[in-house]
Amino acid sequence: QSSNSAMLETEPKQSKLKGKRRAGIDNGNAAELKARTKRQYTTLQSARLFIYDGFTDRYDGERLIFPGVLRLLSDTFPNEFPYHPNWKTGACHQWYWVLFPTVDHIEPVTDGGADAPGNWVTTSMLNNLIKSNTPLETLGWNIAPRGNFNEWDGLIYWFINYVDENTGLLQITHINNWYKAAIRALKT
Repeated sequence: QSSNSAMLETEPKQSKLKGKRRAGIDNGNAAELKARTKRQYTTLQSARLFIYDGFTDRYDGERLIFPGVLRLLSDTFPNEFPYHPNWKTGACHQWYWVLFPTVDHIEPVTDGGADAPGNWVTTSMLNNLIKSNTPLETLGWNIAPRGNFNEWDGLIYWFINYVDENTGLLQITHINNWYKAAIRALKT
């Protein structure tokens, strides 16, 4: 596994768990544990990883779609393609679970995996949910090869062009955030 560090602007802090399982260090203090394991990625970091991985789910090899495209579809067709900010099952279109890329840790942070680019891969929200904090070996999963961004761009260029032609969309915060992240990620 080669390091993804060069393609990300900043790296989140490494986990302080040092290989200890959640149950072994919690001792009833869930708030402290949550503070130590909180992970948050910017849209720019995410976009860079998705591009690096060729918008390919690294667990099953399936193609994924740039998040801005899916959010744009929901903004345009809210009844046909609903989105829920908390990913409520049944309130969010099933394609979000299958096609929306997210950042996952190959080695779970709760098992001492680094919260750093070298331990990050792109996966779908569904595979992220299934994997949770389970080691790949336990699931019998392997890491699929990165996709070729020149063959599949996750519709990121379509998204940029569409927003460029419809600049009023930049008034929508999540569209604007993904648009800026796409532009900046493609420049690096």
